[in-house]
Amino acid sequence: MEPQFTLLPKVINGSIAGVVGVTCVFPIDLVKTRLQNQQIGKDGQRLYKNMLDCAIKTCRNEGFFGMYRGSGVNLLLITPEKTIKLVGNDFFKYYLGGNTKKLPLHLEMLAGAGAGLCQVSITTPMELLKIQLQDAGRTATVQTVKSGAQPRTEFRLAGFLITRDYSVTPVAANSGAMRLSATEVALQLLRDKGLFGLYRGCGATLLRDVTFSAVYFPLFANINARGKRRKDSSQAVFYHSFISGCIAGSVASVSVNPFDVVKTRLQLLKKAQGEQSYAGILDCFRKIFQQEGPTAFFKGAGCRILVIAPLFGIAQTVYYLGVAEFVLGTKQM
Repeated sequence: MEPQFTLLPKVINGSIAGVVGVTCVFPIDLVKTRLQNQQIGKDGQRLYKNMLDCAIKTCRNEGFFGMYRGSGVNLLLITPEKTIKLVGNDFFKYYLGGNTKKLPLHLEMLAGAGAGLCQVSITTPMELLKIQLQDAGRTATVQTVKSGAQPRTEFRLAGFLITRDYSVTPVAANSGAMRLSATEVALQLLRDKGLFGLYRGCGATLLRDVTFSAVYFPLFANINARGKRRKDSSQAVFYHSFISGCIAGSVASVSVNPFDVVKTRLQLLKKAQGEQSYAGILDCFRKIFQQEGPTAFFKGAGCRILVIAPLFGIAQTVYYLGVAEFVLGTKQM
């Protein structure tokens, strides 16, 4: 009997995978966003030297929970986003292959690309709002001054001044300093630009997500198919699904990192003082290449691997373990 495509268990698995994965790796994603948006000053100065330096400064100056700035909107929208991606891939594979268990590579890539195309409807506004909150601490920096040998950075956000000394526990100069919220950003965009304001950078998001999914899903399927099977099941063992997700996620994330850098730069609404603005995808590619060199397209690549590899490792493990099927008492497809 031909297996039927069952939606509910896949939606539940995608939701669980998304929430668990984001909770684990969000601080690294924040560091990635700040590194990608950072532009080198005229004299070669930069706020963050590398991934570790960015993490230390952010945690020291904004506290541990500052590393989770923007996580609320991500956790809220990650369920539909991951559900569309994972379920979409299965949906396209099922209807492209019919009774065929193994699709040819070009159809696997087409199924993955279709999943990436569908998810953009959720991913674009989610990433747009998340990026504003993640990068608020960096873009709030209007000038760096030195008081003797003590590095000190001044932040001005929403009219309130906050000073940070990197060698001591930071204290806000104004305890009533306002925090940027995703709701405020979304409402302002809707007032000023309408619904399309939430889809700023949609073209670059399409480039990234369609390409990513076209690489990731076929690669994962082929690596996962070569692993040890669970007893009395066609599914791979736990650790092989996890490793397969990590490897496929790492390769796909590095492959699309230039698109991710461009997307992140285009979606940032508030630039730091003196930073370059961009007219579109091609203009962004051109200016980054001319002003920062080709290596700038791989800013945050290490962070992206550290985010995507465990994120998709966790996702595929939850998905292939069939957590929802176990809870619902249904059979895995």
